[in-house]
This record gives sequence, structure tokens and C-alpha cells, in this order.
Amino acid sequence: MQNQGIGSWPARRARKTPHRTALLHEEHATGYAELYDRTTRLAHLLRARGVRPGDRVAFLGPNHPAFLETLFAAGQLGAVFVPLNTRLAVPELRYQLQDSGSTLLLTVRRPDAAELAGDVELLEAEGASYEALLAEASAEPLDVPVGPDDVCMIMYTSGTTGRPKGVVLTHGNILWNSLNVLVDVDLSTDEVTLVSAPLFHTAALNMTCLPTLLKGGTAVLESAFDPVRTLELVERHRITCLFGVPAMYDAVAAEPGWAEADLSSLRNLLCGGAPVPARTIRRYLDRGLAFVQGYGMTEASPGVLLLDRHDALTHAGTAGVPHFFTDVRLLNPAGDPVGVDEPGEVLVAGPNVTPGYWGHPEESADAFRDGHWFRSGDIAAVDAEGYIRLVDRLKDMFISGGENVYPAEVENALLEHPAVAECAVFGVPDEKWGEVGRAVVVLRPGAEVVVEELTAHLDGRLARYKIPRSVLLADALPRSGAGKLLKGPLRATYGQR
Repeated sequence: MQNQGIGSWPARRARKTPHRTALLHEEHATGYAELYDRTTRLAHLLRARGVRPGDRVAFLGPNHPAFLETLFAAGQLGAVFVPLNTRLAVPELRYQLQDSGSTLLLTVRRPDAAELAGDVELLEAEGASYEALLAEASAEPLDVPVGPDDVCMIMYTSGTTGRPKGVVLTHGNILWNSLNVLVDVDLSTDEVTLVSAPLFHTAALNMTCLPTLLKGGTAVLESAFDPVRTLELVERHRITCLFGVPAMYDAVAAEPGWAEADLSSLRNLLCGGAPVPARTIRRYLDRGLAFVQGYGMTEASPGVLLLDRHDALTHAGTAGVPHFFTDVRLLNPAGDPVGVDEPGEVLVAGPNVTPGYWGHPEESADAFRDGHWFRSGDIAAVDAEGYIRLVDRLKDMFISGGENVYPAEVENALLEHPAVAECAVFGVPDEKWGEVGRAVVVLRPGAEVVVEELTAHLDGRLARYKIPRSVLLADALPRSGAGKLLKGPLRATYGQR
């Protein structure tokens, strides 16, 4: 087989386990043979629409079989898959479609997609008309040459400059990340993984869903997370693997049915996006369940560090050790390795690390040290046993409910309001979401505005999780003699209000 990319996975799985269930969505089961047939027909349909190797094909919609079918179909053709965040506003979606140069957008359950019709060709990937198109398409095998260094997908992540950047992930990146998961997490061929975190996020797709399918297990796709339904699905389908951010696990444990729920099938509880609070760890340990905690980033596909469930208590507070095929260095500002318990920037290398950002050669070069060590912008320390503990961020990014929020993007949108002269955004602790945004705003001379007007101004311009939950007015922002905004004093002054 010439295709060595992930587009060949359905064919390879179909010849090994054709009748095993690959996907379960809204009680409809799709076997591996059917998944291969559908992705092949979709690949022919995409090619008939003009898609060729290297072309970008985008997808917008909730967790749905069509998401994965589009990913695998694009991979069969050697095209590039571009998953879009469903929480983004139309202007943000339009920017990512234009920046990626996507020629075709497949959508599911997105009536607002019509607003994007002028930017890209649309194809509704659900319903009778779509099924008719698939039925008419050829089922003849395709075997386009695709190698590990070819681009598989572009996943957008917000940048510190205020504009999202497309992280390029190759077929090799995705494969090696999946191998890391299969080595470091005990996924089995009978795995039944509940995927309720959005697939457009790298962790849900690359840390749980794709490794499960590579192993030959079943991915149960949920269009949205619901704690009550999570408990129901665990019992009904004998779920063995869960993934979520701490806020999701807290919501499940807070349900009245938690104490009596049958959780005996669960083996793997993967958690990322933020450190797991000790109270959450204890709540699950009381039910005989331990977390596999991870630290990563889209640029690493995303796995970097992992804390095994057996270390959840003995090494609580650490992010773990590097994944099997991934290497990590901690360097001080001079570029020298740090000693035990000394802080240093986290640098990552390995076959799962991105070659760079789409269309940004200078930023791609700046993101690496010595050509292949990716600079994470996070500060960590390593203990005498080799366990790494995150201590700070070089970047101002904060995480709200598992979503990365970059203040510069929010600040740029706030500055478009005619009453705003200056502003600064940072994260503050929140019991439910981990962190939420807080904006400190300086108004123009003579301007008057109520804070609700400022948040309303952002609605529709930014995804809702990026909109600050609180806005404070100030006479001035703290700055250095050179005019640089000092976020340390800003947080000290306004972070506790």
C-alpha cells in the first residue's frame, strides 16, 4: 500500500477487524468495514469536487462520524484536513478558512454556515441528499502515495499576536503521538472510549479517539458533554475510557447519581487542559478510579508529559515524565540546562512535534531552538526523580474550561470599541472553569460606558469562552519606563477583586 498516512487506517482496520464496531453515535453503530466504505466513497466525492493532494478541506460541526470520515477521506487523497472550532464566531471562522486556503467546507448541523458560502464551497455532510451522493460515489480503493512527512491536518491555536496560527501536523506526527498513547496508556482492543470533548481539539482527537481506532476499539461520539448522560452512557455501553478537563470530571462527580452509578467498566480516566485538583483526585479515588494526567500542546500533537495513574498520589502536583518517544529539556534564559528544582523553559522534541506554523516561516523558525527543540513558553522544574512540575507561563495564555485563551486577541477586540483607550486581559481563578478572563479597561477622555456594553461588544466577534467574565475600569495601567505593560503588578492590583 502506497498510502502510509492515517487515511489508510480504515482500510488496514477493515482487513483485520471488519465487523468490530468503530463508531457509535446516537445509537447508530458503524463497523470498520463500513467506515472504510464510507470514507472511500467520500474521498471519490471530494476528488470529483476538485480536491487534490495538498488541498485543504475544512470541517465545521459537533462530534459526528462525518468529522472522522472527512479526516480519513482527506487522508486517502493526500489532502489536508482543517477542523474548525464550533465555538468561534463567523468572522473568526472566515479568517481561518481564508488563512488555510480551504477550498471545501463540510458542515454538520450548522445553519449559520450559509454565511461562509462566499468564502468556500459548502457541503452539508448529513441527511438524505448527502447519503445519496455517497451511494452514487465509487467504492473503488484509492491508493494515493502519502508519506509520514506529508501534512495531515492544520489545527488552529490562538497566537500571542492576537491572530490564530495554524499548527501543521504531519501524518507522522499523528502516528507517533498515537504510539506514545498506546505505549503509555493501557488501551486495549476492546476499549470503549467516550468522546464528549470536542474533536476539533487536539486532545480529544489525538489523545483518545484516534489511538482507540488505531487499536481497534470503539469510539462513542457525543455531540456535547453532559454529566448526567455521561453516567448513563458509562453504564449502558460499558465505557472503559474517558477523557475530559477537570471541570468536566467535577461536574460528573457532582451529579446526584454519582454515588450509585455503576462505574465498574472504567479503566482509563485521561485528564488534560489543566492540573487536576487534589479534591477531584480524592473524589475519584474514593470510587476506585485514578487519573492519567497529561500536559501537552497542539504543536506536539499534543502529548508531552504524562503522569501515570499509579503515580497520581505519590507525585501529585507534577505533570509527570515525558512520553515514551518524546524528549523534554528545561533550559534557563541563558540556554543552559537547569538543575534539580530550578525553573526553566520547557522545550520539546520528538517525531510528534510540528514542523511549524502554516504560512508563518518566521514564527516557525522562532518557535524552535537549534532547529528541532520546540519552545513551549511554559516554565517548569524537575525533581530528583525526574518528575516535571509546571510552575509558570512565559506566555500570558490562560486556560478556561480546557480552552486556551490568549489575552492579546481579546485585547485587540476590546480596543475596537470607541470608548476604550487601553486594556489588559488576564486569567483569574474560577471554581467551575479553572480560570476565566478579567479585563481592566482605561476609557478615552470624556468617554462613558457601562461594562455590559463592553462584553456585548465582544459577543459575536469572539467565541464566548474568550469573553471576560468581569471588566474593571481603571484610570491607568501599570507600565515600565519603556512603556511595557506590567502584568505582574496588574494581577496584584486587580486579580483579587
